[in-house]
Amino acid sequence: MRLVADRLGHRGDAVAYVPGTEGPSGPVFIPRVLPGEVVEGEVTGDRMAAPSIITPSADRVKAPCVHYRTCGGCSLQHASDDFVARWKREVVVTALAGQGLQAPVGEVQTSPARTRRRATLHGRRTKNGVLLGFHARGSDTLVAVPHCLLLTPSLKAAFPALEALVKLGGSRSTELALTVTDSLGGPDVAVKGGKPLEPLLHGDLAALAEGFGLARLTWDDEVVALRTPPAQNFGPARVSSPSGAFLQATAEGEAALVAFVRASVRGAKKVADLFAGSGTFALPLAQEAEVHAVEGDAAMTAALDRGWRDAQGLKRVTTEARDLFRRPLEADELKGFDAVVIDPPRAGAEAQVKALGRSNVPLVAMVSCNPVTFARDARILITAGYKLDAVAVVDQFRWSTHVELAAKFTRT
Repeated sequence: MRLVADRLGHRGDAVAYVPGTEGPSGPVFIPRVLPGEVVEGEVTGDRMAAPSIITPSADRVKAPCVHYRTCGGCSLQHASDDFVARWKREVVVTALAGQGLQAPVGEVQTSPARTRRRATLHGRRTKNGVLLGFHARGSDTLVAVPHCLLLTPSLKAAFPALEALVKLGGSRSTELALTVTDSLGGPDVAVKGGKPLEPLLHGDLAALAEGFGLARLTWDDEVVALRTPPAQNFGPARVSSPSGAFLQATAEGEAALVAFVRASVRGAKKVADLFAGSGTFALPLAQEAEVHAVEGDAAMTAALDRGWRDAQGLKRVTTEARDLFRRPLEADELKGFDAVVIDPPRAGAEAQVKALGRSNVPLVAMVSCNPVTFARDARILITAGYKLDAVAVVDQFRWSTHVELAAKFTRT
């Protein structure tokens, strides 16, 4: 069947329509195809799994990574950088329009290749050794990625350590998930799905961590080795977060988001940072304002507090461990704050945003990794009397469909 791709869907597949069937039963999803391209192939159900490109788009490029055809880590390497940036910006514009909103949306700030400082790889033992890599798209098949263009050189240098962990604590029948983070002290590795942590294995893992220079090794949530604090710099503070704590994917992306947030709340003397994590925004903001940081994970607020106490030249930072989904800060608790920074997870923060709408806080800076829930929450604030002044789009997940943004709201 020959089809013309109409647009990209939210997962990065092109969407085409069989002539005469446009509607609920009409879309056909086609991987690695761009809008406007003419393709030919067999359609099974609602998918054309193996399209032949008859007429390519001017935005089509040769994928730069040798693993692209098999690895599922990237989905848009066949598109030019300009196309991906335009598309991600349009995703944000479309999400806002879905809520009847318009706002100035800036150009996309894209992190360079080889800057992803945190990733989860998978590994298992094989007959001939170890297989370590990412899953193929929509599959349980593991693909080795020794030449991955996403990860920092430091993370790639940790591959021998990860392979050794799989060989020591894995099996041919189970798969390990290995989350590795680039820290100032070296690789910070957390493993899930390995063998039970018996005393002999515990000792062997600790020796392995020492031999490979791992900053910290966590095995199914138990820290088995801590050579040196796996710290990150947040502004002038150095923070050693708990294993598995949230961290922005790239240093460049984090810097772009922090710069936008700081500019948005500049002049505020007292700021509430909601869903504060370990201090990504709170600690840089404390260079200019007093900050009250609220986060549901007590271990992260404790790490934030230690980082603040050890830093020099910061204004007062207080912390509160609180589930903002169940117990949002209410309007009376927000009295006295000149600005609020809010960085919720993908689900957004509907209850907390409604409480913000009932407050008199003059400035709100919102960071989001989901344009759809952001637009919903933005609509709540605007209905409550805020104005959406500006939106910045930040692409930390290069060659993927993931979109992040930050926005400034002022009370009218």
